[in-house]
Amino acid sequence: MTLHPRFHDITERIRERSRDSRRAYLDGIEAMHAAGPLRGHLSCANLAHGFAACGPTDKSRLRGEATPNLGIVTAYNDMLSAHHPYEHYPELIRKTARELGATAQVAGGVPAMCDGVTQGRAGMELSLFSRDVIAQATAISLSHDMFDSAVYLGICDKIVPGLLIGALAFGHLPSIFVPGGPMPSGIPNKQKAEVRERYAAGEATREELLEAEAGSYHSPGTCTFYGTANSNQVLLEAMGVQLPGSSFVNPGTPLRDALTRAAVERALRITALGADYRPIGQMIDERAIVNALVALMATGGSTNHTIHWIAVARAAGVVLTWDDMDALSQIVPLLARVYPNGEADVNHFAAAGGIAYVFRELLDAGLMHDDIPTVVPGGMRAYCDEPRVIDGALDYAPGVAASADESVVRPVSAPFEAQGGLRLLRGNLGRALIKLSAVKPEFRHIEAPAVVVDTPQALNRLHKAGALPHDFVAVVRYQGPRANGMPELHSLAPLLGMLQNRGHRVALVTDGRLSGASGKIPAAIHVTPEAAHGGPLARLRDGDLVRLDGEGGTLEALVDAAEWDARPLQANTTPPAWDIGRNLFAVNREVVGRADQGALSISCGPPQHDGANWWEYDAEYELGESADAAAAPHASKDA
Repeated sequence: MTLHPRFHDITERIRERSRDSRRAYLDGIEAMHAAGPLRGHLSCANLAHGFAACGPTDKSRLRGEATPNLGIVTAYNDMLSAHHPYEHYPELIRKTARELGATAQVAGGVPAMCDGVTQGRAGMELSLFSRDVIAQATAISLSHDMFDSAVYLGICDKIVPGLLIGALAFGHLPSIFVPGGPMPSGIPNKQKAEVRERYAAGEATREELLEAEAGSYHSPGTCTFYGTANSNQVLLEAMGVQLPGSSFVNPGTPLRDALTRAAVERALRITALGADYRPIGQMIDERAIVNALVALMATGGSTNHTIHWIAVARAAGVVLTWDDMDALSQIVPLLARVYPNGEADVNHFAAAGGIAYVFRELLDAGLMHDDIPTVVPGGMRAYCDEPRVIDGALDYAPGVAASADESVVRPVSAPFEAQGGLRLLRGNLGRALIKLSAVKPEFRHIEAPAVVVDTPQALNRLHKAGALPHDFVAVVRYQGPRANGMPELHSLAPLLGMLQNRGHRVALVTDGRLSGASGKIPAAIHVTPEAAHGGPLARLRDGDLVRLDGEGGTLEALVDAAEWDARPLQANTTPPAWDIGRNLFAVNREVVGRADQGALSISCGPPQHDGANWWEYDAEYELGESADAAAAPHASKDA
């Protein structure tokens, strides 16, 4: 299928912009590959330490150089429901590797926090930075040079992007991501949301709320709404670094185990020791990154990836911007309605056709690159098939030809909307993003007075005091990465949703994040530059009229320009606290980059010859400039 011309142009623009940085990255991979399997360069003492704890068979194999050794990087803990199934994966992986004449070792573990537990709590201020810690922990895990390939056990929000960034730092190693699958469906997500809103209105008891939450999050496996964790899985398949159809298979099933064993087999087949070498750094190029973004737009995925995938791209030497995402969203149709963008959960999505159906529709429309290298033969067309266990063995069958439920997934010829789920907003308040796919058209435009607060708790107190106007734009500032780590503000969704249900016109504007589970309220998020770095949100005053036009792409304070420019910046009334570990991340807050540069607090990708970080690309264009007029990379004013 011929590529959509606009899609082709966007990809080429990214490729041209990234030419030098991508070349430098690939040169680094080639240098590591040219040195040969690095385990062969270890001294006798090094190697003896590396296999000292192994059994006789593994030890015998590791003493030589011709047997692949598979590194396992795991984010297992048994507090996260999504990661609980990983407890027994290493033994299954080691057993499978031995049966194939190879070896496998747990290279290391990475932290994995649950945003569902920390929502609205102080711990959420560590969430975004945990991604960078995970990337560093991944690098430490692989630093022993004992491995010929790697598998990554991680699913949830910051964990997959962190693992990806770490994996790309070892881009010469073939890598496969191995999911654990979603929990079976519980109570409908819409029912859960209704109880939350009734609780916010004082119409439901805490016991009712807890019963609803426990009925939704009820067993091992990923939460079933289409938030960041499940968006991760779709994006990994769109880049070809996860087995086709492996994302939404429930834990503890024969198919789940068969897919895990197959991932081990593929990881061992694509090492540099064989004839089908597929290093992850070569696989994830600008085409793979664009494929991931298209999948995000077409399915109405998490807004968190507008930050994370910029960071992932830059780890691979690819310079990506919000303008690229906005341009893609304007040509990619919305093909899925999964909660919070609809009533179905990911199990229903998979049953209706799921990833295989959506990818085939996009490929046939010329809106995905089908020629990228993937961890399996056949390129992206292989991802249009669905896995099956037949006579005890893993096999694949073509995905459904037609949607089994057009209230959940639709063809390109009859999409839910002609454009994708995200839109870039510009104006005198800065640049921000909105998830349009979750907001009904009648709520996508608002002009209302600002209610300006520096914490979400302050907005809740105003509501309890009856001090909120009938219609308003809640401006929650000093929530950016430099201010306090950019926590998610999903705890505000029930309050604002309840007010909207009662006929109030409300919206949210913030330099913080909103969960991948964000819903029906128009929300301009990730506003950059953030208030803590002199951003214009610090100029806003209570009562200023604010215009948020999601479809028009504008975010502005309707204040006289001369008065606006003369206003001093208001200071943060709630500077970062230093309890429960927040003091340990002071350096991260000090050095972190802007949200539209990936909010990175670590160096990522190859440096320029002058020592500057090329990933500090300044994507902040003049107001009104189109995505087509993107300038060449230059040094950031904020570096």
